[in-house]
Amino acid sequence: MQVLQVQLEVGPDPAEVGRARRWARSRLVGSGIGDDEPLAETLILLISELVTNAVVHTGCPAVLRMLFGGAGASGAAGTVRVEVADASDCPPLQRHAEGEDTGGRGLELVDGLADRWGWLPEGAGKQIWCEVDRSGPVRTADVPTVVIQGGEACEPPACLFTDNLA
Repeated sequence: MQVLQVQLEVGPDPAEVGRARRWARSRLVGSGIGDDEPLAETLILLISELVTNAVVHTGCPAVLRMLFGGAGASGAAGTVRVEVADASDCPPLQRHAEGEDTGGRGLELVDGLADRWGWLPEGAGKQIWCEVDRSGPVRTADVPTVVIQGGEACEPPACLFTDNLA
């Protein structure tokens, strides 16, 4: 099966997040995912959260990649994979925001919306990735998920990711 990969270099400016969303939306439409489909909205939210984390918490440029058409970790055809690579070697931290906190919800959203997510070292930095199966139902933030860590599946919160993104 052929995989289409597209990528965008993102500068270390928070304004770049909006540019990344617009770019991603146009690439989703080009891959056959309608702009008004729930899947598109889910992917744009995931992209927004991952790019925001990379830009805000590292202060360095990042690379956003989207891969279409290949099989995901579960072997499901039609998986869309989103990867954001940055120059920080600090692993991601899944925080738990309280009440009126203005931050700390990004990776909780990723955990709730993606079918799978994780991170791995890339060069001197890291790559945070998530996958959404095109053929499956679009997830909501209330649905628990299985997290893949080091190739092993486990139920949250037993294998929460930790780092210094705070």
